Amino acid sequence: MKQDDGRMQAVCDFIRAHSEESLSLEDMSRQAGLSPFHFLRRFKAFTGLTPKQFLDGCRLDALKGHLRGGGSVTDAIYEAGFGSSSRVYEKVDTRLGMTPKQYRAGGQQVSISYVSEKTPVGLMMMGATDRGLCFVQFGESEDELTEMLRKEYPKAQLAPMVDPYPEQFRAWMQALAAHLAGEQPSLQLPVDLRATAFQWKVWRYLQNIPYAEVQSYSEVAQGIGQPTAARAVARACATNRVAIVIPCHRVIRGTGELGGYRWGLDRKRALLDGERAARARGARRQLTTG
Repeated sequence: MKQDDGRMQAVCDFIRAHSEESLSLEDMSRQAGLSPFHFLRRFKAFTGLTPKQFLDGCRLDALKGHLRGGGSVTDAIYEAGFGSSSRVYEKVDTRLGMTPKQYRAGGQQVSISYVSEKTPVGLMMMGATDRGLCFVQFGESEDELTEMLRKEYPKAQLAPMVDPYPEQFRAWMQALAAHLAGEQPSLQLPVDLRATAFQWKVWRYLQNIPYAEVQSYSEVAQGIGQPTAARAVARACATNRVAIVIPCHRVIRGTGELGGYRWGLDRKRALLDGERAARARGARRQLTTG
């Protein structure tokens, strides 16, 4: 198994190094020393993505680099290995969180409003565009959280939200607060995130894990129809940028251990304990009023 993983990792490195070239499935499978059929199965088991999806992700990373370097957007698209600009614009807006031209400008012309609030599990900052939430994270200070947001969109128009908040933004804040207090188990808020197709697949599934319940990485992989992609599921959880809204804290190891959490295991434990306590309170109320 380790030897096979090493082989797939070598192919991933090859794809990254040659993503701006025209790579076929045959080219990639040849690097692995496998038939296209067997390579496709093993690569998807290792990464959670098809070779084409992985290649597109590498090209997107290359596109980001070219856009940051200046020059024309059209040149950047072709230099990154994309075959046509129209194809990029069909998909890239959801993955960059903005158009290629806006991303080249480091988020210029994109307005992000943000506010920090104390919660039962620590200081939380929520940032949003007019399309949805793009940043919900925990930190030790507002300065730390603001710097994290600024690194993601270095030239975006970042504006602290001033009370009275716009109605939509206030509704999102109230929903998050109620959810953390155990008063609103269901949380369905709009998000505006950059992501791969696989990340979206995992994140949408996580949003359907019932309140106060947990699943293992393997169970999530089974749930999205890719039973051998547990490690890729773990990576997708680790790249989540909107805590709570995409409840990656509800995913644990198959052994019952909590596993990782980018905002700290103590916070993950507190979130799960809080949800279970809220569910128990709800059950007691039902018994009392029933």
